[in-house]
Amino acid sequence: MPEVTWEEPFCGEGNNCFRLGTDADGNGYIAVAGQEERYLTDSLEALRTLIADIKAGKADHLL
Repeated sequence: MPEVTWEEPFCGEGNNCFRLGTDADGNGYIAVAGQEERYLTDSLEALRTLIADIKAGKADHLL
């Protein structure tokens, strides 16, 4: 498992909390808080777009 630096959890109203992380190679990670060993990884730009859409309420059903 790569060395991932996780941010504080983000929790939507009534939804699961998730965490974003990065590694030394510039990869982005997203995981449900408390389950960081089971993560998705993609480019930072792809994950930023996903999170921005979730925060804007466009993809709330994903959580």
